[in-house]
Amino acid sequence: MDAIRVPRIGPGRPRIRPDHVIGDKGYSSKAIRSWLRRRGITHTIPERSDQVRNRTQRGSRGGRPLAFNKQVYKHRNVVERCFNRLKQWRGIATRYDKTAQSYQAAVTLASLLMWA
Repeated sequence: MDAIRVPRIGPGRPRIRPDHVIGDKGYSSKAIRSWLRRRGITHTIPERSDQVRNRTQRGSRGGRPLAFNKQVYKHRNVVERCFNRLKQWRGIATRYDKTAQSYQAAVTLASLLMWA
């Protein structure tokens, strides 16, 4: 999460705090949610079924259900479709590159070719 950079339109350095984070159930941990809350970043992350079950078993001590906006979560499919298109590149899907730097270069190149 610390590696996120949101480029600015025009001059200025990139922002490191996004306005909103949309994540899947893999990011539904207490640590991630509290980190986002501390930084003042709103988020839309669905709760995993085991977390819902544990919260309801605790009764009133389990707390309130987390706010979840289905309309905002529907925008996540744009990112997922981009990942699926990137995985059509064999080298990216199987991660043949030895270093993170060369892998990032391959992803950047594939993204530019898709964009063009």
